Amino acid sequence: MRPTLALVAASSLMVAATACNGQEASNAEAENRAARGAPVESRPANNPDQRPAFEGQTRAPGVTTQAAYTVSPMAEGLDHPWALQQLPSGHWLVTERSGALRLFSADGADLGAVSGVPAVHAERQGGLLDVALSPDFATDRLVYFSYAEDRADGNGTTVARARLSGDERSLSGTQVIFRAWPSYSNSMHYGSRLAFDREGRLYITLGERSDLETRPQAQDLGSHLGKIIRINADGSIPADNPYVGREGARPEIWSLGHRNVQGAALNPWTGELWAMEHGARGGDEVNIVRGGLNYGWPTIAYGMEYRGGAIGEGLTAREGLEQPVYYWDPVIAAGGAAFYDGEAFPEWEGNLLVSGLGGKHLARLVIEDNRVVGEERLLTDQNQRIRDVQVAADGSVWVVTDEDNGRLIRIAPAG
Repeated sequence: MRPTLALVAASSLMVAATACNGQEASNAEAENRAARGAPVESRPANNPDQRPAFEGQTRAPGVTTQAAYTVSPMAEGLDHPWALQQLPSGHWLVTERSGALRLFSADGADLGAVSGVPAVHAERQGGLLDVALSPDFATDRLVYFSYAEDRADGNGTTVARARLSGDERSLSGTQVIFRAWPSYSNSMHYGSRLAFDREGRLYITLGERSDLETRPQAQDLGSHLGKIIRINADGSIPADNPYVGREGARPEIWSLGHRNVQGAALNPWTGELWAMEHGARGGDEVNIVRGGLNYGWPTIAYGMEYRGGAIGEGLTAREGLEQPVYYWDPVIAAGGAAFYDGEAFPEWEGNLLVSGLGGKHLARLVIEDNRVVGEERLLTDQNQRIRDVQVAADGSVWVVTDEDNGRLIRIAPAG
């Protein structure tokens, strides 16, 4: 029997189930806003001279889950897992950075590696990265995955799809549907989260490959670097993409001005894409990503350079550039994310769950009218780099931890 740790929240805060993004908050929630506590972040900002663009853009009031729940390590011994995805069978696909796609049962049993995964560039931030199911998986059994790919002129983010066998043990018919251009010779900032929208179009998040040499390409529509891409499920380009037909622009581009987006979640109530972006020293962002908009990197940014000093001209705002919905300074190193829409935790309904790598926690963000109004840090006692989070069919929450001895962990109501 696997060990289970019971966690019971010990706080007098009353946090009601929260309406999300355009829905009015319940009367109970409105009445209890004043009861929310001090921000969970108590460390000084890396750049204390910066000010948020609006109230609540950072350091939202702390909230505490009232329901008792259990945290259960379901499996361990994973090699730096990057993503997880539940299959209709209840089994879980888990990617490992080294290039393995692993299969686990609903009770955490290791069912072995899935064969047929292409070779990957497994170094530093590169490797086998995200995994997602086709919106029509029930009929086409297609699995989509992203990875860092070695190329003749460097390496880059590649997205492919393949058919999963009926026994879930192998992939076949692999087809590359997107390659980020240009290639580059380092092993940083691949982005690489995958998300399908309601119409079955695929969003691919990309980084600007980190170096000062490539950083300006986040503002260059002739490059995929530092962008979020939108394509059809077969790799073709939607006719209504914002830059289709624009001379010198890559038609796959949906938005620009991103540093390194490693989290993405479709809001099930509004259909909009929310993205989690790594900042430097300070400046991790949560953005609502809309077509044709510029999210500012590196022209505007919160935080500072790793080596110290201002990022560019030190600006945090400029006309025509988008502000994040929320940012962290110091950073949590935001990874994967998921909106909670399940029956197991009614008080989490509509909340955004964001995995924290450097922060070693799972952030629960309470959302009202597209603003963060409360924040909680879960799984802090695990002392693990939380890489990705998914909500299971039964409403339990599962995460993977990016460690040499990575874990697959389940959060479920107690009792």
